[in-house]
Amino acid sequence: MADNGCGFPAPGLHSFLFKPIVEVGGFEFNKVMLLALLTTLVVVTFFYAAFGKAKVIPGKLQMIGEMGYDFVRRGIVYETMGKKEGEKYVPLMVSIFFFVWIMNIWSVIPLTQFPVSSVIAYPMILALIVYLIWVPLTFKRHGFVGGWKNITGYDKSLGPIRWLVSFIEFFSNLLVRPFTHAVRLFANMFAGHLMLVMFTVASWYLLNSWLVPAAGVSFVMTMGMILFELFVQAVQAYVFVLLACTYIQGALAKHH
Repeated sequence: MADNGCGFPAPGLHSFLFKPIVEVGGFEFNKVMLLALLTTLVVVTFFYAAFGKAKVIPGKLQMIGEMGYDFVRRGIVYETMGKKEGEKYVPLMVSIFFFVWIMNIWSVIPLTQFPVSSVIAYPMILALIVYLIWVPLTFKRHGFVGGWKNITGYDKSLGPIRWLVSFIEFFSNLLVRPFTHAVRLFANMFAGHLMLVMFTVASWYLLNSWLVPAAGVSFVMTMGMILFELFVQAVQAYVFVLLACTYIQGALAKHH
């Protein structure tokens, strides 16, 4: 924590930096990497436990797993891509949804208290995975010329401005889209964590000063922020997968 001169340890960028837990040959393994690894283990373990020995009459764990799987399948994939085109992408989207969600949830878990997705490298990798699916898929579905028309939105009926529109669409789809896909998740979790840290530290700081009543207000705000953050964490996982499905659906759609 940084000290701003008044004794209040204000949170900042240093709140997102961690010393290495282990360092081998120049490779550093820190808390964020550990949480990302734990996220993978949690998701894999849960679905293996839920579906490893699936039964016709599901138990409680299998039922929860089916509810989560079905929510992503019907509520996101089918709604954006349709059942016929979307079915093959359901496992991937379910994996991404729960991976992002668990990465976010670490923010409100005691002892961990850090959202992995607030480190931009992780949202960028996930966005890159989606990017490397829909771009090649566009050319596979429409061919070389049709693929570029799909990406650039080339349309003769637009007349002289079609080249300007095509340039804007090219820039937006191939360059801006993967960036905004990642940043939307990163920025929300970064800001949310910063707010949580600020109110948590403020509660402790005020509790140890003569402004004890203000500490109570700050503590209530902290609890409210935690509840709000739980909502935002789920929404961000939903939005990330929804956008991924929308991009893939756009690659499959016919160009008019």
